[in-house]
Amino acid sequence: MTPARRTAKRTVLHALAGLEGLLLGRGQRTACRNARSAVLEDRRRARLRADAQRVLDSAREGARPAT
Repeated sequence: MTPARRTAKRTVLHALAGLEGLLLGRGQRTACRNARSAVLEDRRRARLRADAQRVLDSAREGARPAT
C-alpha cells in the first residue's frame, strides 16, 4: 500500500470515528469499539488457525509412506 493511500485510509477512519462520536452516545461508542475489536481478534485467530492447518497438512503429506 502506498504512503498516500495509507494516509487517505487513516483520514477516512478518523472522519468516521468523529462522525460516530457525534451520532452515538458514549455507551454505544464503547459497544461499537468492543464489537470491532472482537471481529478483528476473530479474524486474527482464524488466520492463525488456517496457518496451523496448512502446516499440519503439509507435515502429513510429507510423512506419507511411498507406494
